[in-house]
Amino acid sequence: MSLSTSGTVNAAPLTVLVVGATGSIGRLAVAEAIRRGHTTRALVRDAAKADALPAEAQLVVGDLTRAETLGEAVDGVDAVIFTHGSHGDNPADAEAVDYGAVRNVLTALGDRPARIALMTMIGVTDRGGAFNRESESPDWKRRGERLVRASGRPYAIVRPGWFDYNEPDELRLVLLQGDTHRAGDSSDGVISRRQIAEVLVGSLTTDAADRKTFELVAEKGPAQTDLTPLFAALLPDAPGALDGVVDTLDMPIDAEPQRVRDDLEALAR
Repeated sequence: MSLSTSGTVNAAPLTVLVVGATGSIGRLAVAEAIRRGHTTRALVRDAAKADALPAEAQLVVGDLTRAETLGEAVDGVDAVIFTHGSHGDNPADAEAVDYGAVRNVLTALGDRPARIALMTMIGVTDRGGAFNRESESPDWKRRGERLVRASGRPYAIVRPGWFDYNEPDELRLVLLQGDTHRAGDSSDGVISRRQIAEVLVGSLTTDAADRKTFELVAEKGPAQTDLTPLFAALLPDAPGALDGVVDTLDMPIDAEPQRVRDDLEALAR
């Protein structure tokens, strides 16, 4: 069953850019955006490798690690969905992709008033976890979240649980806040890739999702038919805050790398 949203921001179809469009969730986000009637632009590095995307998708070529290649991708968009992510345990890749892609797209947008849906991960604030110690990916994803908040744009930040570890009867969406599930395995929460895509796309068209940061998991029960009440029940992030509303505050700005502080200041301007 596909989910819907009520209380729309804009009832008219949007022009949506999907970043990470050829990934396992990006492909589903492209399909879901098209299903909802949005003009859907898929950012790809190589158009020849985009065969799995729907024919209705508009392919645009760009390199996430180079902001100067993204002008065509962001031109005229109403919203951006980020589904990208680095692979492996290389901190340099985590900075370039998990963080750098967000910075570069936001920079390329300039003063365009695009709405943002950013996918990170459950446990993103667990600085002491084994995955963060090895890869630094959670830290860099969290810094990417901060860029979105600092930009002043309307946004939803979605931290999904473990992809497709859910059983067939585990479809009831649960939205959590505070990022307190830190086991580092599927006991933290599970969710289907399809439902992640639906939530990302659905967040673009309801006021109830604006300035919300949340973890997304599924529990036993049928899927809900309307996302808006789930978004509405969440606390919004505080105006001007860089962190989620009830996140642990353990990443002080004055201890951050200077380049990160510079990026935050540039986007806030």
